[in-house]
Amino acid sequence: VQLQASGGGLVQAGGSLTLSCAASGIIFRNKAFGWYRRAPGKQRELVAGISIGGNTNYADSVKGRVTISRDNAKQTVYLRMSTLKPEDTAVYYCNAAGMYRLNYYQASDYWGQGTQVTVSS
Repeated sequence: VQLQASGGGLVQAGGSLTLSCAASGIIFRNKAFGWYRRAPGKQRELVAGISIGGNTNYADSVKGRVTISRDNAKQTVYLRMSTLKPEDTAVYYCNAAGMYRLNYYQASDYWGQGTQVTVSS
């Protein structure tokens, strides 16, 4: 399984970014996916998850500002982020083939390399 994350960068507070995670070596349409982040000095946390059927869950800290989506034809998962805050600064990681149960995504061992998001105030 290979996961290639992209789309990170430097953005001002209030701005928007869309992260992409291109997956290969996996039967994409049969897998759930998640986006996680690790801020400096903090543990990695779930940002959003999406099930095989398109159900989604979000961390409370990003609800209303973040949308996770998937394109099975392109084998890509997206994380659209808006109204970004300095506290959203982190390395964002894509995770594949985790369990999506009880409206919550649980990570597998398949991680992408991460993409840095920096939000300036």
